Amino acid sequence: MATLIAQTQRTSSHEIVEVVQAKSAEFNWVFFTVIAAFHLGAVAALFTFHWSSVFLFLVMWLLGQNVGISISYHRQLTHRGFTTPKWLEYVMAICGTMSLQGSPIYWVAVHRMHHQYTDKSGDPHSPRDGKWWSHMGWILRGSLHSETTMLSRYAPDLQSDRFYQWLAVWHWLPITLTAIALLCGGAALGGWKLGLSWLLWGVFLRISVGFHVTWLVNSATHLWGSRRFKTRDDSTNSWWVALLTGGEGWHNNHHAHPVSARHGMTWWEVDFNYWGIQLLGLFGLAKNIKVMRPRLNPDDRTNSLSLSSR
Repeated sequence: MATLIAQTQRTSSHEIVEVVQAKSAEFNWVFFTVIAAFHLGAVAALFTFHWSSVFLFLVMWLLGQNVGISISYHRQLTHRGFTTPKWLEYVMAICGTMSLQGSPIYWVAVHRMHHQYTDKSGDPHSPRDGKWWSHMGWILRGSLHSETTMLSRYAPDLQSDRFYQWLAVWHWLPITLTAIALLCGGAALGGWKLGLSWLLWGVFLRISVGFHVTWLVNSATHLWGSRRFKTRDDSTNSWWVALLTGGEGWHNNHHAHPVSARHGMTWWEVDFNYWGIQLLGLFGLAKNIKVMRPRLNPDDRTNSLSLSSR
């Protein structure tokens, strides 16, 4: 399926560039080396157990995965499901860089492309091209990593913002400074063994697990699960992916209504990330929260829902 390549059509007046995912003949050894190194660090973390390290893992997970990837990168920046003051938007975006999944411009552009081509030719990571491809093969053999300039066309709102332009270049800096702070802070309080434990748990283990949790949304929730809505793709609702991600596993709900800041649409569809957005709203920090609410009977499986903006 993902066999199209970036194509350029020239006219006398302007140039039209279309970029979609392609299977590259070249293996991305740089990405592989980084991913492998972090997985080795994750294994090493298991031999440096400290309760304080577990606490740091949880705090960093909350900031990096829930606040950074799910709430900021996904629900706010990609789909504009709610708004916040600019300073808070920027802070949450920095949290997203702490998961080492790329800059906001790159992440948002790839995800918007996924929604445009979902499970069709051009989808960056459709399981129709293979289960392994959808999970992480697209990162190691996909062409999108080298198409950063053209990818930005999918995120013109971010590309026009100087802060996100800066973060596109320096997105590695926050996690690097955090890693140094954890190593030195732990060493100062309990010696180098504690410092190393804080580093391995707060950075290497947390990021490695975060990789796979995010990739499971790309793979598992297009393979296994239930379907409430009759979407034109293979998206499903997966309760176990939802638990791992804080609510991103209600993927069929999301593909049916991508603008909604709420993905869990019944009381039992736990959506911690939406609760976080609600908490921001309670303090007046999140506004224009778009929520899809069923208006028909519970047995109706159509896409008819009403949109309320708070």
